[in-house]
Amino acid sequence: MKYQSTSLNRNIINLIMRLEVWSDNPWRRYSMLIIIFLSAFLFGSSIGMINGVLALMDPIGAFFTVTLIEVLVRFRKVNVQKKGSSISLSILDSFRMGFIYGLFTEGFKLF
Repeated sequence: MKYQSTSLNRNIINLIMRLEVWSDNPWRRYSMLIIIFLSAFLFGSSIGMINGVLALMDPIGAFFTVTLIEVLVRFRKVNVQKKGSSISLSILDSFRMGFIYGLFTEGFKLF
């Protein structure tokens, strides 16, 4: 499926290409992926803490969490199938792993 060439679409593609050129240096790439991983870990653990403290919206929080993880998995499948840029795939994987790891550590605190 071919998308329209809108200004937003061109800007996003341009941003991804500039990010790939910028991250050719391995130190920049790894530091960016570590920052994304840790940010996602913070986001995942804070969602777990907020749901645990409030105890009012557990099913809704679980629904949004599973939906976010499923959306990230589907974006990954699309990027792999169309042989997308490796930096966008790395960013998605790093965010997904950090988010899930943050949720698991919050879950293990309850044991």
